[in-house]
This record gives sequence, structure tokens and C-alpha cells, in this order.
Amino acid sequence: MFTAASEREGRKTFLANDHLFLGVRLQCSRCRAKLDKLECDFCGLKMPANNGIVCALPPDRASHYAHFIEDYERIRAAEGRWSRKGDFYLSLPYTDVTGRNSKQWKIRALSYDYLLDRVLKQGRRLDGGRVLDLGAGNCWMSHRLALAGYRPFAVDLLTNDQDGLGAAENFRGHLRAMFPRFQAELARLPFQDEQFDAVIFNASFHYAEDPVSTLSEALRCVRSGGMVIISDTPWYSSEESGRRMVAERYASFLERYGTASDSIRSLEYLTDDRLRDLEQQLSVRWTIHSPRYGLKWAMRPLIARLSNRREPSQFRIYTTRKE
Repeated sequence: MFTAASEREGRKTFLANDHLFLGVRLQCSRCRAKLDKLECDFCGLKMPANNGIVCALPPDRASHYAHFIEDYERIRAAEGRWSRKGDFYLSLPYTDVTGRNSKQWKIRALSYDYLLDRVLKQGRRLDGGRVLDLGAGNCWMSHRLALAGYRPFAVDLLTNDQDGLGAAENFRGHLRAMFPRFQAELARLPFQDEQFDAVIFNASFHYAEDPVSTLSEALRCVRSGGMVIISDTPWYSSEESGRRMVAERYASFLERYGTASDSIRSLEYLTDDRLRDLEQQLSVRWTIHSPRYGLKWAMRPLIARLSNRREPSQFRIYTTRKE
């Protein structure tokens, strides 16, 4: 909860550390007016900074997401997605010191290594550039990108200290400077046009309620010649497989946690048809990258067919360059 005192302190922190924003220009996330402070002179929206996190989520949108955030935080906590130990965050994505989600973090680590070595480092004008980390969660990717010499900006709906933007405090003593963090929705970003060298949907594009608007917003924020990247969003070869996955997940959540966590209707997964539709509507062209996750992972579709089970999800990295 933002109090008057925390807002004043947050504004002081924001202004005192203005150099951390690396010259990025902000805009109102409600009316899109250009800003030179954390309050819009046109619509009156205030974007208070609290503990280094700028809240760029208008009150009506905060209400829209309130139920989703409540369910999401409760389920993530029950799944053991955080730890009281700082080394948990510092070790991600390569080691899950809790051991609770090690298999998933192994996939994240392989995706990240491929993204860093085969996408970002091969990209024109990307070395050391500004990277927008969308769906940053506990900010492990922003931390790794900062260590690699990039200038990350972390965006997420969650701000808690365990699994949201607040968890980035675990990295503060291990970086030369803390990267900026913003609470905002992916389809309404608080940045003016064409300021980032790359925009990464970090296991987050499947949460988009309107994928066309969400991808369009990312394209707006990236520079000409820069890249938009979708990483770790599940892909299925057919709509039927994707729909079955969603139904199974809702049923599982309802049984285990008492909620289907379906208060907002999101994209949930990708298919080739959905990717082609995005290409046509936004005049983009996808380059598809397929990181190797090991023989056991590669055998999953065959094993599922032989066992008469639903097709398992696959993870790829999709990139498009802004012309």
C-alpha cells in the first residue's frame, strides 16, 4: 500500500537516482502524454515510486487485475516459487536451491543461455543496449542481463518481495547499480516510443489478454532495427492440444487451490496459426529458434502419443526485428 510518506520517499529516490533510468523518457500509462515527472499534468495520474518500484498501473487497471494477482500470488507461493534465502534468487536460473522446481528452472536456464549467446549477442546494435524485460517476475533475467553488460528495465504486475519486483532487492549488493523497475501492464507501457534495443517477453506473452495490442506495444517501444523476443511461452501443434492443456490446468488449480485462476482471459499458448495471424496483423516476420533441452525432452511428444496422452507443450524462442 502506498502511503503519503512512502510516495514522498519514493519520489526522492526516483529523482536522486534519475541516472539509473539511463535517459529513458516516460509517458503516462493512461493517456500517453509525455512526462518529465511522476505525475501527469493532463489526466492527473500519479505514478508513485515505492522502494525503487514505479507504479505505472492506473487505479482502474489495478482493480481489473486485483483478483488475478491475488490468485497468482497464492498459487505461486503454494508451488514454492520463492525462498527467504537470498542465494535462491542469485542462483537463478541455473540452480533452484529449494529443489522444488528444478526441472522447470533447467528449461529456463537453457532458454536463457540460448537467448544470450545465439540471439542477443548476434544481434546488431544490441551489445550493451537497453533491454525491456516484460513479465520480469522476481527479476532474475534482469539481474543476469545486467551482469552480462546490458541495461535492463524490469516490468511486471507483481511487486511483492518474494516473487515480484520487490525480490530484486536481493541483487542490489551484487550489481554496480540497480536496474529500474516498473509495475505496469504489458499492453500499456509507461515509456515513450523507440527507446529500447530489445524487448523480451520473459515467459509472459501467454498472459496477454490481447496479444495483438500487447505485441504492438512492444514494437512501439523498440528502436528501428531492434528486436522483439518471445521466450518460454508454450507452443502446441494444434488448438485442440492447447485447449486441453488449459482445461486440465484450470481443473487442477481448482482442486488444489480452490480457484481456477481464470479471472482474466489470456492467450495461454501459441500455435503456428496464431503466430501467422500476428504476422499478418502487425506486418512482422518471425524467426523461430529451437534450443536443445536434451534427449528426454525431445522424446516427450513420441512418448505422449504412444501413451495416448495429450501432446506436451514445447518451448521455442521467437524473434522479429522492427524495420
